[in-house]
Amino acid sequence: MDYQVTIKEQLIRKVLVESASAEEAEAAVIARYKAEDIVLDYSDFTGVDFKVKRVKLKKEPSLSPYYRSVNRDFTLLHGDCMELLGKFDFKFDMIFADPPYFLSNDGISFQAGKVVSVNKGEWDRGKSPAEINEFNMRWLSLCRDKLKDNGTIWISGTYHNIFSVATSLTSLGYKILNVVTWAKTNPPPNISCRYFTYSTEFVIWARKSAKVPHRFNYELMKLLNDGKQMTDVWRLPAIARWEKSCGKHPTQKPLSLLTRIILASTNENAWILDPFAGSSTTGIAASLTGRRFLGIDREQEFVDMSRHRREELDDASKRSEYRSKIRDIGKASQLEIPSIASEPAAAGYDLPF
Repeated sequence: MDYQVTIKEQLIRKVLVESASAEEAEAAVIARYKAEDIVLDYSDFTGVDFKVKRVKLKKEPSLSPYYRSVNRDFTLLHGDCMELLGKFDFKFDMIFADPPYFLSNDGISFQAGKVVSVNKGEWDRGKSPAEINEFNMRWLSLCRDKLKDNGTIWISGTYHNIFSVATSLTSLGYKILNVVTWAKTNPPPNISCRYFTYSTEFVIWARKSAKVPHRFNYELMKLLNDGKQMTDVWRLPAIARWEKSCGKHPTQKPLSLLTRIILASTNENAWILDPFAGSSTTGIAASLTGRRFLGIDREQEFVDMSRHRREELDDASKRSEYRSKIRDIGKASQLEIPSIASEPAAAGYDLPF
């Protein structure tokens, strides 16, 4: 028994291609479909009616660095990390973040012998607990996508924000490794005389995944601690006057702190991200120890300050002076530890922009 099957088919495909002419566009489509072994009508495309229309393709704007050092070890993006982190594909060995503590509530503090306002800018203006939690979940989620599988993240804070950060880290699948207490050897006095003097900050250290081992330069930390295991309490000074040569950032961290963080958890030539770069202490410490850096900040004043700080290091005498003033670098030099280079290698794994 024979059967007759009638098939009525109408197929319309629209393909966008870039080309110099309509003829080239048609040829490009034919080549693409042949390469993918897709037939529109017959394998030689006879009987296919091509209608070519000129259109303007919409493209995502490419990222353009605000600044990049000559040796490409220090790159800055000017903008909001919440918007920029999703616009490129790159994995970092380490992230350091000093997010807003949300302390700008019109109070006063004591600094350099003077009573000053605690207000640092609109970016630090106080938020509700729910808003702080939402903010931390957003940026930590974006950062997790930018870490290598064995990468780690360090986040600084005080009791105002650090508990929210810890909860967000756990919710997103990070594994918290340590909570370092930075005990400042020269804290400012408490002018109210109603509380203990605030002399510490916390730095959470976490890895991307609970199951993938992370980088920890245990032996180096032990050597820098006079042959003893280094604890999670670090007695380091607050920022020194010589670190403010290019201007003053209201929450600038000392180079001694960032240098130790970088040396503890990365190797030479590693890539380090700071999504709230500020005056880019992270980047300066990275450059001084032979690592590479990408910093993001939305404040024009701060990216300019960061650029000037990195340009200072192009002066070999200034670079040498700064390295000599940082305790861990000086100690490593005395011990002739080879893993702390003054500059990264000239080539290798690089940013996609």
